[in-house]
Amino acid sequence: MTELAHHGTDYPVVEREPPEIQARNLRVGSWLWSSATVFFFFAYLFAYFYLRAVNQNDLWKPKHVNPSFTLGTLTTAALVAAAVLLRLGLADHRAERRPAWNVKGAVALGLLVVSIALQIAAWATQDFGPTDGGYASVYVGWTGLQLLFVVGLLFWLETTLATSIRYRTSADRPVEPGHASGDRDRTADDIEDPVSLIRPQLDALSVFGLTLAGSAAVAWLLLYVV
Repeated sequence: MTELAHHGTDYPVVEREPPEIQARNLRVGSWLWSSATVFFFFAYLFAYFYLRAVNQNDLWKPKHVNPSFTLGTLTTAALVAAAVLLRLGLADHRAERRPAWNVKGAVALGLLVVSIALQIAAWATQDFGPTDGGYASVYVGWTGLQLLFVVGLLFWLETTLATSIRYRTSADRPVEPGHASGDRDRTADDIEDPVSLIRPQLDALSVFGLTLAGSAAVAWLLLYVV
């Protein structure tokens, strides 16, 4: 390649990529990112069992370290329900029931907001911090990282849902050149028919959502039940 793309580069040189390529990239990327996410949380899983087994000075979980079971359960339930709705929304989209997917996507978006709000409420009502024993450090670290990933999922879902609603029918609202790429000065899109990537985006979203839901279920079992 002898010339890099720059401001004066003719856009057709770097545009009109077939959508199948990006769809495949999204599919592979979602599995890689989901696998990496599992390893992120595996560190807390190991810390939980290790610190509990060591129980140095019997300070694994002092009596005052007692997070709200109700808030923890509701937080997890909201995230799991959102992940299930994403999967059902994908099935609707594949069956060409796009209005149904839009509704499920909007409800899933609301559930993610509820999950975030409930986790913040749980932190606000607890009377311990990460230095109050091994359990407390695992709890704060695990739930904090989980919240960070849920915020990322929320943003990803919001952008996908907004695109789906805005371009719900190509006949009524055709995609103008450059719109889906975010650059209105372009004379063409980054890829051919960018709206066709909504389904691959939703497929990737559902994979990542189920991964987070599974991690949240394990965290709930260990941090609130065991």
